[in-house]
Amino acid sequence: MNGVILSLKKLVQFIGEKSAWLNVVLVLLICIDVMQRYMFNQSFNWVMEMEWHLFGIIFLLCSAYTLQLDKHVRVDVFYNNFGDKTKAWVDVICTSFLLVPFCVVGIKTCYKYASNSYYIREGSPNPGGLPALYIIKFCIVFAFVLMLVQALIMVVQNIKVIRK
Repeated sequence: MNGVILSLKKLVQFIGEKSAWLNVVLVLLICIDVMQRYMFNQSFNWVMEMEWHLFGIIFLLCSAYTLQLDKHVRVDVFYNNFGDKTKAWVDVICTSFLLVPFCVVGIKTCYKYASNSYYIREGSPNPGGLPALYIIKFCIVFAFVLMLVQALIMVVQNIKVIRK
């Protein structure tokens, strides 16, 4: 069991770290877009669409890793003053009854959304836009799967803290 948990943690970490490098690609793409716009007085729809697609993919694929590092937004009014076991109980309850169901609903809903987009081969409505919008829609599903995996890892880890 520990080997599976460790492998899944490493998978979430790997995807998060590699996806973070997309920020470099995004910055370069934005620089190219700005140079083209102001130096050559031209712009391309596919470049602008790629910018927001990359931003979305970065956000989606790094969200589970952010949760793993405990760098997500949390209201720590009471939580900071709790002991380790109380924190673990709060995390188990909140993760089990809020995050896990949210991820399951997200997976089911977004899978239908992405599948419909794939079946009609949805592309950009803009002339010269990106041809395959369903790719980013499947990234939403993948992000929810990663978040669910990370949520289950957190539950297992917190149950171990409670049992100590």
